[in-house]
This record gives sequence, C-alpha cells and structure tokens, in this order.
Amino acid sequence: MFDILVYLFENYYTPEACPSADVLAKRLAAAGFEHEDIDDALGWLMGLAETTEQCVELAQSPGSGTRVYADSEHSHLGSDSIGFITFLEATEALSPALREIVIDRAMATAEAPVSLEKIKIIALMVLWSQEAEVDHLILEELLRDDEDRLLH
Repeated sequence: MFDILVYLFENYYTPEACPSADVLAKRLAAAGFEHEDIDDALGWLMGLAETTEQCVELAQSPGSGTRVYADSEHSHLGSDSIGFITFLEATEALSPALREIVIDRAMATAEAPVSLEKIKIIALMVLWSQEAEVDHLILEELLRDDEDRLLH
C-alpha cells in the first residue's frame, strides 16, 4: 500500500490531478501493483478524505497546548513515530489539525509500531492531500528513508 501512496505523490502533482477511483485502480494495476494493495490504498485514501472532513472544525480553532497520546496510540505508533510527528509540529510543518489526521491515518495501518519510514509517507500524503506548502528541508526529510536515500 505504501508503495502506491509514494507512486501517487510522485506521479500526480495535486490530489485533483488524480483520476476517479475506478480509473486510478486500473492505472495502478497496469503499473504492476497488486489488487489487494490497490484496494488497501484506495480505502486508506477514502479514510483520509473522511478524516479531513471531520477535522475541518479543529482546523479553524487556534492550536496550542500539548498532545497527550492514549496508551493504544503510543503502542500502535511507537516512540519514533510520535517523536517525528512532534518534530513536524514543532517546525510548523503540521498544524494541530493535520497532526490529528496523520495520527488517525497511522492508526488505520496494520503495522504496529508504525516505522519511521511509514510515518514519513503518511505525513507526506496528508500534506499532499491538503496541498500544503512545505519547507524544502522538511520535504527532503519526508522523502528520506531509514538508509538516508530518497524514496524515488
């Protein structure tokens, strides 16, 4: 699924440039992705759209304070992912609303704890879906995997 998310980021400049789910599924299959991964990715993206709608009210409220993670969140996300989310928020790459969307989408994954590489992809996709402007250095950090290589 994460390979598909990276593929979408690399091949579609904005979310609006993506075709409908049916057409996108056909294009992804033609690109060689497995049908199960395509279904997982499309489901994850639908969840992203739903979570984004739910966070509209949160996005309009001023954000300050400390985020306290529930035990279930801490065990699913892991210390590395929580630390990276905190870093993105401290650098103002993530607003509190976007932070909550990242957490929600990370909690929707089967992997626990979520690896640093995967949390970077999740954050990248959340920012991409919002067409958020991201500082070049932060973008480079999001594109790096654990071996310090660019994902593409």
